[in-house]
Amino acid sequence: MNDGTLEQIQTKIAFLERAASELSDVVFRQHQEIQALQAKLKEVSERLNAVQSDQGTRPAEQERPPHY
Repeated sequence: MNDGTLEQIQTKIAFLERAASELSDVVFRQHQEIQALQAKLKEVSERLNAVQSDQGTRPAEQERPPHY
């Protein structure tokens, strides 16, 4: 193997290491974003369930007429 071939291999390895590192960073950021979105979705879902259960327990005099 000559020096040129060895240099090409080393260059490719350095490029692949950098690409793997960048991809790892992207995956980590996406994982954090997914976790944040899951937490928000859970909160919204809980709020929606609370509102729906509150609406079902209204006394008859507080019910809105059908045209609302």
